[in-house]
Amino acid sequence: MRETAMHHSATEPAPETTTSPSDQPVRGAEEEVAPVADSTERTETPAVLFVCVKNGGKSQMAAGLMRQDLAAAALEGAVVVSSAGTHPGSKVNALSAEVLAEVGADIAGQTPTQLTPEAMREAGHVVIIGAEAEVEPLEGVEIERWEVDEPSERGIEGRARMELVRDDIQLRVRELRERLLG
Repeated sequence: MRETAMHHSATEPAPETTTSPSDQPVRGAEEEVAPVADSTERTETPAVLFVCVKNGGKSQMAAGLMRQDLAAAALEGAVVVSSAGTHPGSKVNALSAEVLAEVGADIAGQTPTQLTPEAMREAGHVVIIGAEAEVEPLEGVEIERWEVDEPSERGIEGRARMELVRDDIQLRVRELRERLLG
């Protein structure tokens, strides 16, 4: 807080309290400049919320792969990672958890979560995975959709399908990390 000595007579109007930077002592100027310099630096940790319908497969895979990718790059905690579903199921898809464990990502203990506007605002960046989930836009929230490979459309099912889905999501996660951390 700045103190300014005011000298005026009863007949003179009081001077305005605004001052130009050249009117300020050097110490006051330094105090004024510091917050401006700090405001240009990133002060918040970036966050991403992965969304699919059930939050038992693809969005859980993306969140697990993002955490694993961050850890492998020695960037654990550099991005806040979460996932949710528009109509969450009751558990994580066992095959999804199995193929992720093969690449060092553990989602076996995760629980599907309901998507909320609050979670979207908290993250600020939402990635919808696949074409099925419908998410209403929110002001101030960046939303992108990943149309991931769907091997079942080519007759590929089971473990082979899930490995292809995992590999597609893994490439996208790596690119997203680079964008978020620039």
